[in-house]
Parts: sequence; C-alpha cells; structure tokens
Amino acid sequence: MSEGNDARSAGMRVEELLAQLRAREGPEAAGIAEELITCLVRLYGAGLAAVMAAIGEDDRLKAKLIADPLIESLLLVHDLHPLDAQTRIRRALVRIGSGAELTGIDDAGVAHVRPGAGCGSTTAAIEQAVADAAPETTGIRLVPRDPPLIQLTRRPAEAR
Repeated sequence: MSEGNDARSAGMRVEELLAQLRAREGPEAAGIAEELITCLVRLYGAGLAAVMAAIGEDDRLKAKLIADPLIESLLLVHDLHPLDAQTRIRRALVRIGSGAELTGIDDAGVAHVRPGAGCGSTTAAIEQAVADAAPETTGIRLVPRDPPLIQLTRRPAEAR
C-alpha cells in the first residue's frame, strides 16, 4: 500500500464496508466487520511504514517515536520497530526494575531470562514485560542464578 492509489482504493473499500455494516445486523455483519478491521490495519501499517521510511536512519527521531508507548505498540503490531527483540526485552526488564537479565533467545523463540538477585518483580511481571516488548517470542524460560561464591580464608593465628 505504499502508492497513493492503494491508499485511495483502501479508503474506498472502507467506505463500502461501513455502508454494508450500516445496512445489516446480526452474524452476517461479523464477516464484514472483520474485513473492515483488516483493511484499516493494513492501511495504517502502510502509513507507518511510510513514516519509518521517511525517517530513515535518524536515530533521534526513532528514539522519540519508540519513547511513546502507543506508537511503539503500533510499530510492533506492524513489525516496524527499529530495535531488535533482544534490545527491546532488555529495555523492558530495565523499565520494570527487576534486575533480571536476558541471556538470549533460542531458535524456538523462547526468551531466557535470569531473575535479579532478590528480585522483587514476580515471574508474571517479567513474563508480561517480555511479551509486551517482543510479541514475536514464543515463551520465557527463567534461568537459575549462579550460586554466590563463598570466599574461604584462613583463620587468624590467635583464633586457633
């Protein structure tokens, strides 16, 4: 939908579908409503893609866009977010203040997260943060923390 004709035809189709919805009731309207939503999502996605193309490599403008939670979520829906999944997950974990760290995303799309020491955030909060930041992931696996190192020293001579 990058061309003006596509946007114009999409707009005309939206008008047609709205007219059909106004004329109908009941279950038959559901199919029309679904097609209308699909058409609108594609139209808005094409618009966002054009915005991202116009921004190009301007990191300052990209940062401004992804700082807005609404715009960031729309960029995610349309697979236009300028940051990769790992970067987005790391940002989300910092935002919730969990002290948790992403150790990686495996080939199956599962995010591996090591909870923070004495992590106050619940597993549910970490899972939600990962799902919101990277909806393309297929799940989360909590990686156990390394046990703390115990330093052994010799006792002072007078204590023996």
